[in-house]
Amino acid sequence: MSILDIIKKRQSIRKYKNESIPEDVMNRVLEAARLAPSGKNLQPWKFIIVKEKNLKNKLIPACLGQSFIAEAPVIIAACAYPDQCYAKQGRYMKSWPIDVAIALEHLILQACEEGLGTCWIGAFKEDEVKEILNVPEDVKILALTPLGYPDEEPALRGRKSLEEIISYDRYD
Repeated sequence: MSILDIIKKRQSIRKYKNESIPEDVMNRVLEAARLAPSGKNLQPWKFIIVKEKNLKNKLIPACLGQSFIAEAPVIIAACAYPDQCYAKQGRYMKSWPIDVAIALEHLILQACEEGLGTCWIGAFKEDEVKEILNVPEDVKILALTPLGYPDEEPALRGRKSLEEIISYDRYD
């Protein structure tokens, strides 16, 4: 499957089979994140792989009641080290949100290639997730995703046309 085919196929999955992920598959998914580019190649990330049922259930209220996340055999929390990233992205910001987002997207696309489903979880209470997963104060959590074999095939969602999102030579 081409990268563009994977991108077209990927959807947010909110229903998962009760099926474990083989170690070799999991390793390829994690390797995709490891290989992601980052500002000055500083790789300011850490991924917490949550498999313990009790912890997954504790994450439900911290993720605003999104109970489907605990159906998946794994929840991944994408963490960042804001003090260990490129500090002058565009000469006005730190690169960690972009760096970690790219790494998580690599993970998500490889998961799709492996037949796994994911769902980018941005609705969460960071302080509660940090407490549950024992994340230090100086580390940020960018997003979480459940990871598992889909037990649904959601309808494709529309996207804006190319003409709506691009311009040439100048912003217009």
